[in-house]
Amino acid sequence: MTGGNIAAEFHAAAIDRLEAPFLLDGKRSWTYGEFFDHVRVFAAVLIDSGAQPGDRVLVQVEKSPEAVALYLACLWVGAVHVPLNPAFTADERRYFIEDAEPAVIVVDPSMAEEQAWLTLDPDGGGSLTRRTVVAPVTEPVERGDDDLAAILYTSGTTGWPKGATLTHEGLRANAHALHDTWHFTRDDHLIHGLPIFHVHGLFVALHCALLSAIPITFLRHFDVDAVLDGFAEGTVFMGVPTHYARLCASPRLTAERCASMRLFTCGSAPLTEPAFAAFTDRTGHRICERYGMSETGITTSNPYDGDRIAGTVGYALPGVEARIVDTNGAEVAAGEVGVVAIRSRQVMRDYWRRPDATADACTDDGWFITGDIATMATDGRITLQGRASDMIISGGENIYPKEIELVLDEIDGVVESAVIGVPDPDFGEQVVAVLVCEGAPLGDADVRPALDTALARFKHPRRIEVIDALPRNAMGKVQKGVLRKRYASAEAG
Repeated sequence: MTGGNIAAEFHAAAIDRLEAPFLLDGKRSWTYGEFFDHVRVFAAVLIDSGAQPGDRVLVQVEKSPEAVALYLACLWVGAVHVPLNPAFTADERRYFIEDAEPAVIVVDPSMAEEQAWLTLDPDGGGSLTRRTVVAPVTEPVERGDDDLAAILYTSGTTGWPKGATLTHEGLRANAHALHDTWHFTRDDHLIHGLPIFHVHGLFVALHCALLSAIPITFLRHFDVDAVLDGFAEGTVFMGVPTHYARLCASPRLTAERCASMRLFTCGSAPLTEPAFAAFTDRTGHRICERYGMSETGITTSNPYDGDRIAGTVGYALPGVEARIVDTNGAEVAAGEVGVVAIRSRQVMRDYWRRPDATADACTDDGWFITGDIATMATDGRITLQGRASDMIISGGENIYPKEIELVLDEIDGVVESAVIGVPDPDFGEQVVAVLVCEGAPLGDADVRPALDTALARFKHPRRIEVIDALPRNAMGKVQKGVLRKRYASAEAG
């Protein structure tokens, strides 16, 4: 494992395979050579647009081969890649622009608010690909291990997203740990149906593939039939619980169809034991669950060889220390419940321009306190018990209730609100908003305009419930556990 710019390592891994296929998306098929040609040209466009080493490049585009090349181009010039969910609204995007202060902004043409912004559409069109520059950037810019490669925004307790700063060394360490743990070789073929603005699709999937210089069947969106078709020549698939539930609902999912597959991984949300068993019964494969977050990368995995136990997330990866601690930060005994703490060079450097939030999450001796509740067996196997926070994970998307509550509480007629997650057979959890209203009860039609303006669609409540008063404890804190229990089995309405 080398040091410096991780883009240089990806290029070195493919140097003898430039004619080999890389991204196969049904519309365009790029070899590794063609891919890095695009990287060099996009790198020149970024520099011509004002990007310098250390500058942020904010990207809000749909998934495409060009979007992957743009990510590598950011690293190539030493800039910091800041990916955003394409579903974010203009209001949400303005917050990220103000916080990250990017030197270059790249968006879908439909989102462009200023002429200076570069554009990229799903078919590879836009000013990014039409911009005339002097010459491609032939070599990646030198970067140090501690230099930033990316900032991923993640919701916090105030409802305002925080930027987790990830270094070249951190991304490299995690990529190699996963590549080795999951036994990637040059004979593999990845089926990629994930978004590329998350750790999962952008780093976990792409980095493992790039280190081996293997082909990727690159699906713009998760589609059951397209994924099943891909299994015919694929060897690895990475998904979220919702993906596996939908695959199991298809009669086309059989052991015969998965004959060439060697590894199925799952993350971003807990996988239930019945879902684990159902997939094994249908295919003969045991899903490999793992655990991680934006701030830490992937930190644990069930073993490649050995028992993959449903409901557990396995053991700490090479280069990762994991322990379970109490509220004072002291390590608890094996089997006792506490909070997961992680220490590794792959953990974020800090929260972007948020020293207070960084201090709250990180100890003086380098441990990151995740906020996830778990137990650890005597052999080091970790089993998650829940989340210390109220984070909702729906369809693999992290949703923080406070952000939604801030919008709801501004609506005329809403006295106060509480947003909770309740079980959903397809998405894992669905968002439910519980309102206390002044006057007539409000419904979906009354709150929808405000939500449409302020929040991405995946954050919108699937149900609106109205009650006289929110349940509170003796300290006045809303008892969301009571609400979750009350509405977990209620009929949608």
